Amino acid sequence: MGWFEKTRAAIDASQKRTIGAGVFRRCDACGVTLLAEEFTSNLEVCPKCGHHYHLSGEGWIDLLTDPGSFTEFDAHLTSADPLDFKDGKRYRDRIKASQKKAGVTDAFLTGSATMQGKPLQIGTFLFRFMGGSMGSVVGEKITRMLERGAAQRQPVVLLSSSGGARMQEGVLSLMQMAKTVAALGRLRDAGAPFISVLLDPTTGGVAASFALLGDVNIAEPRALIGFAGARVIEQTIREKLPEGFQRAEFLLEHGMIDIIADRQSMRATIARVLAHLTD
Repeated sequence: MGWFEKTRAAIDASQKRTIGAGVFRRCDACGVTLLAEEFTSNLEVCPKCGHHYHLSGEGWIDLLTDPGSFTEFDAHLTSADPLDFKDGKRYRDRIKASQKKAGVTDAFLTGSATMQGKPLQIGTFLFRFMGGSMGSVVGEKITRMLERGAAQRQPVVLLSSSGGARMQEGVLSLMQMAKTVAALGRLRDAGAPFISVLLDPTTGGVAASFALLGDVNIAEPRALIGFAGARVIEQTIREKLPEGFQRAEFLLEHGMIDIIADRQSMRATIARVLAHLTD
């Protein structure tokens, strides 16, 4: 093959890679390669094996609530830097960078809406913002959501997907665990149900506080749910953990959650549970 032919072949290969970029996706679980739109149209679930990828918080709101019914609250809240924290990058700069990249002010989206015509308060973590970590803003938004539910005697649906408490805020982050659980107590005193939906991953201080305190705890298939990581636990107790430890199926078998629902059936599952708890 002459120089021109070799160069032409290289150009053709380069163009093929460019044209194919973003058009096809390969499933991490089963290895099948499909058109990217097949994943998108299937709610970010692999059509072949059912592997669940992350769905954005906005996507969850669209999936679960009636069209046009969602009204966002507390969008203006943003994290401060009370500890003047720095870990290779100043916390205040990390917040600004995350806000620019994620297009939101912090890691939680909340508001009021209806589901099948019935009013509720709903909130979801935004994992794309610092791994869905819970700082003072996230804790405040969750607390206000639970308090709105109590004041209006409306159900609260909370979708968790988080790496846990945000270390850059120290004890101010950790205290959100107690604050949110106290607000959940006030919701229960008002007689309004709390539905906790556990997505992948739900870990750390979020799992150790409100996420597993639902009147009904619903998880997605294979969701990672737990406090510390499996490797840390094994090193601490010096024992090998069971297969599938901290996955939704293991937790269901051992009574930690109540239901596993795939993404396509999640709205119907929540609506059915709320009908039992509110009618």
